[in-house]
Amino acid sequence: MPCTCAHGRATAGGRVYVDDLIITGGNPSELKQFKEEMKGAFQMSDLGLLQYYLALEVNQTEDGITVNQCAYTEKILQTAGMAGSNPSLTPMEMHLRLSKMSNAPSIDATDYRRIVGSLRYLVNLRPDLAYSVGYVSKFMEKPTTEHLAAVKRVLRYVGGTIGYGCHYKRKKDASLVGYNDSDLAGDVDTHKSTSGVFFFLGDNLITWQSQKQKVVALSSCEAEYIAATTVACQGVWLARLLAELRGEEADAVKLKIDNQSANMLSKNLVFHDRSKHIDTRYHYIRECIEEGRVKVEFISTNEQLADILTKSFGRDRFMELRSQIGLIEVQTPRKV
Repeated sequence: MPCTCAHGRATAGGRVYVDDLIITGGNPSELKQFKEEMKGAFQMSDLGLLQYYLALEVNQTEDGITVNQCAYTEKILQTAGMAGSNPSLTPMEMHLRLSKMSNAPSIDATDYRRIVGSLRYLVNLRPDLAYSVGYVSKFMEKPTTEHLAAVKRVLRYVGGTIGYGCHYKRKKDASLVGYNDSDLAGDVDTHKSTSGVFFFLGDNLITWQSQKQKVVALSSCEAEYIAATTVACQGVWLARLLAELRGEEADAVKLKIDNQSANMLSKNLVFHDRSKHIDTRYHYIRECIEEGRVKVEFISTNEQLADILTKSFGRDRFMELRSQIGLIEVQTPRKV
């Protein structure tokens, strides 16, 4: 599915509007016809295949599409004064536990927020940074030197992986598969858990999320069950979107969970003492399973790719997961 870029200008009432547009589709003749119709209505120039858009560097070949943010990454490192620093093999120290109530000296909150905000935009193409950047984002109100040290660790990792990005292979009839995971009470201050969600279309990672849960889970089963409901909601929406794009009926989404208790609870339509306290909203996954919109499968912890979104790991396990989710070092055209 090629992506092309166009630059358009429209005038109305003495005002001028300028936009950069991305046009994508699976039928080249329809794309050409659409662009001709747009040129007839607006002053628009065709810039050809998409190469650079909002700091995203894109390279399209017969093998697929690669996307990264090399130039933007270098700007972040220069702004933070970390260009040329010694690289780190992981973005976060294993078992790191920081609190908002840190007794370490305070630092300039504005600088801290600027750096973390820049890193958050980088997460759009770097799922390996989702958990660590989400973790340091919790301390933007009153950051200290402890929190800044964690941010510098992320920056050192980013400096050593500037050329990394996502590669999307061309494949027809790819199915949608979701992975979800959760830690238990990982937040030191609120004791809330973190949900991690991955969705693959075939072998291609298309969406990810690492987010603190809104309630305090009382067990690992409950934390995993809440995460499973989150991935079910996203999966149903993605299946409908893909079905609309393909002009087909939506298929059931396959979800992979590594907690046997949460797996059984999602399929058990009878409320019992161990689950009746869970908010009704989190039982949505049961309805999806009953109606055939979602299929839940159990997988081992070693096969759970969403682990990288919920906790920090040592070098070997982190690099293994990073490779399995398809994040690779890519070479793309550079344009600032």
